[in-house]
Amino acid sequence: MEQKMIPAREPPVNSRGILGWARENLFASPSQSLVTLALLYGLYLFIPPFWQWAVMDASWTGSSRSDCTTEGACWAFVTARLDQFIYGFYPDSEIWRVNLFFAQLAVVLGWLMIPRIPGKKMALVIGLLVLPVTSWLILTGSLLGLPPVETHQWGGLMVTLVLALYGMLASLPVGVLLALGRRSSMPVVRTFCTAYIELWRGVPLITVLFMASVMLPLFVPEEIVFDKLVRAMIGIVMFQSAYMAEVVRGGLQAIPRGQVEACQSLGMGYWQSMLLVVLPQAIRLVIPGIVNTFIALFKDTSLVLVIGLFDLLSIVQAGLNDPQWLGSAVEGYLFAGFVFWLFCFGMSQYSQRLEKH
Repeated sequence: MEQKMIPAREPPVNSRGILGWARENLFASPSQSLVTLALLYGLYLFIPPFWQWAVMDASWTGSSRSDCTTEGACWAFVTARLDQFIYGFYPDSEIWRVNLFFAQLAVVLGWLMIPRIPGKKMALVIGLLVLPVTSWLILTGSLLGLPPVETHQWGGLMVTLVLALYGMLASLPVGVLLALGRRSSMPVVRTFCTAYIELWRGVPLITVLFMASVMLPLFVPEEIVFDKLVRAMIGIVMFQSAYMAEVVRGGLQAIPRGQVEACQSLGMGYWQSMLLVVLPQAIRLVIPGIVNTFIALFKDTSLVLVIGLFDLLSIVQAGLNDPQWLGSAVEGYLFAGFVFWLFCFGMSQYSQRLEKH
């Protein structure tokens, strides 16, 4: 006998689309519904007044606080000093070099983040080896006879990105070596790495920056002069690599012993097994911890003010002391906070996508 096909029934309307998502995620239970309604009411109380102050009644242009005649936000403070917030005191005629650095960084990051673009290994090599060297030579003027620009003229967002970029690139491999050293079977190596990690994790970063700025020149010959920005980079790398080592060590401990034994049965040496089998698995497991350390490093760059370097937050604070812009603290800190949040949120989203792939 011929069997009749029973047509599939569509799910009810209240379980599809936006209504279905809201019912499942926002109103799944009475308590969850109560929390959702309370949060929506809080947003209703906050968002309309903030929108009115930040956008509708805001002043966007002007040369001083007196030009902001409305009751809204005085974004003229940001627009008038935007170049200084980005470039610091970099000479106006050489700003193209900073823009070239930003463009190189954007190209490499886009190359790595966009899945459809091939050649990820080449992009990684360029980002780790080529970009830091060429960027430093271009920004300092050590390449092709460019006019030299001392680092005390740097500032703003460029200093934040330079410190974060070089700190991330250097702290990860150093942290990996420290993590391997702490798990080493050689007592001298294990003791040294353990002492290093515990020492640097036990002091605040502001103390490390002071030591790098004041004490480091005392341990090198007099003819060797370290730039203040280089000293800050060294201090940040030494500090963050200790935290990175513990993150990587947690990933190494999560790898079963059988992985190492399988490598040994295949005749692979220590470094072969670590680089080809163990470390790739360990780093994949601790991607959230690594990115969390990178985010903390990015935000900690604001502490370089204590040694006389002006990052984004420091340059905003300096602008607030201008008599023409007194009373613009809210707008200045909101702008700096938004920029920091934008970069940190971007790193967080990329790490989540990296975990999925």
